[in-house]
Amino acid sequence: MIKAVVFDLDNTLIDFMRMKNTAVEAATKAMIDAGLDFPYNEIRSKIDEIYKEKGIEYQQVFDQLLNHFVGRMDYKILSAGVVAYRTAREAELNTYPQVIPTLIKLIKMGIRLGVVSDAPSKEAWLRLTYIGLHHMFDGIVTYDDSRERKPSPVPFNLILDKLDVKAEFALMVGDWAERDVVGAKSVGMKTAFARYGDTFDTKIHGADYEINSVAELVDIVKKENGKHIPA
Repeated sequence: MIKAVVFDLDNTLIDFMRMKNTAVEAATKAMIDAGLDFPYNEIRSKIDEIYKEKGIEYQQVFDQLLNHFVGRMDYKILSAGVVAYRTAREAELNTYPQVIPTLIKLIKMGIRLGVVSDAPSKEAWLRLTYIGLHHMFDGIVTYDDSRERKPSPVPFNLILDKLDVKAEFALMVGDWAERDVVGAKSVGMKTAFARYGDTFDTKIHGADYEINSVAELVDIVKKENGKHIPA
């Protein structure tokens, strides 16, 4: 039986990588226009290198970029990049198709909803609030809450406590098998692999279910709870 459904945030509820790539592209072009006289591909390569080293949520990426290329802080170039990034980010920050209708259906079915994210609290809450999902969850756990990243069992146990549900009655939905699926299964949760958000071309995910749309969760919950699914 399923009493709660827990979601990863980025690339599961939100099309994060599309947003990130579009925002970085806009920022790179804006910094070049503002006077950063280096080839686009060289700048993008350095940004990707910094994110790989520091993490995709690293907030001083453009500061470090300018120190590398210019050797000092140029606030004209920095501000151009930051403003372009934020503008593009807000324009591209969207849920995947059927996310909101599916969450509403699950709520009407009496299912408790949660989020477990490795993102910092501020960034996670800003994203959830911007797309209007902040009021739809009974519990949210971020990296700042657990101080450990998935697949550590700590964030999963925290969300189970917040939702007041045993692991065997909870379903974890995520796009990153090595973190979302492995971590959830380690505490006894059921799992669904979000194929639609997979950025690693995952071949073997080990989840109980694989979904190509978040809307499939409604039938999975009905199946787990022994309800008839109309043809």
